[in-house]
Amino acid sequence: MDLWVTEYQTPSLGFSCKISETLRVEQTKYQHLAVVNTDQFGKMLLLDGMIQTTEVDEFVYHEMITMVAINSHPNPKNVLIIGGGDGGTLREVVHHPLVENGTLVEIDDRVIQASKDFFPQLSLSFNNPKANVIVDDGIKFVKQHKDKFDVVIIDSTEPVGPAIQLFSKEFYTDVYNCLKADGIIIAQSESPFFNKDVIKMAYSGINNVFNTTKLYLASIPTYPSGLWSFTIGSKKHDPEKVVFSGDLDLKYYTSAIHQAAFMLPNFVKNIIT
Repeated sequence: MDLWVTEYQTPSLGFSCKISETLRVEQTKYQHLAVVNTDQFGKMLLLDGMIQTTEVDEFVYHEMITMVAINSHPNPKNVLIIGGGDGGTLREVVHHPLVENGTLVEIDDRVIQASKDFFPQLSLSFNNPKANVIVDDGIKFVKQHKDKFDVVIIDSTEPVGPAIQLFSKEFYTDVYNCLKADGIIIAQSESPFFNKDVIKMAYSGINNVFNTTKLYLASIPTYPSGLWSFTIGSKKHDPEKVVFSGDLDLKYYTSAIHQAAFMLPNFVKNIIT
């Protein structure tokens, strides 16, 4: 008998993968967590039935949510990640030669444990000497820290339940205050095909607080539609300008990709204008 896992990306569309093994299923304090082994994408982490990461394509998301912001900042010594409990974003942050400290604040310790148990290529970052892993509420953490970080990365789940607060103007204002005078924020803002409301929410919220706000795209096969967006806000620096172009030995991100990612199709431009 074939076994499949399906993420219902809209009420009318599902994305299915054949699975060979169920590795973990549990209800944490905050969400339903599952880890399965798929034939097409290797191990897959799902939260509340939504795909968060897979072994095969995780590098695209994790490189693009980190490197665009970090490489457009001339001195990104201290980087904060809100969410991202699988460790993939932290891996890219601490890999960067200009970063001295990468702080990850994840509310659900069971996500961190699942990564340690099943995704060694992601969780290896937890033991990096540059890394500081904190189990806490990221919204509260940001409120308690002022003028401390050069880059803040919002590696959140979809804006449902408690995570919707991570898309609010109040939260973006707290992030602004958490950043230094030339700081940068980056947030995943979902699919321009299926989640126009989320893009508008993230873009308008950040644009109301930061001096410069821009949207860019990346191709991620297991995320709804395969086309994903990120919203970046900056107090001072131009996010499209690459100021660090050293060899980072990455799979997806390059300086050319950095600049090309901001070239938006007209239908995406229309979402934010």
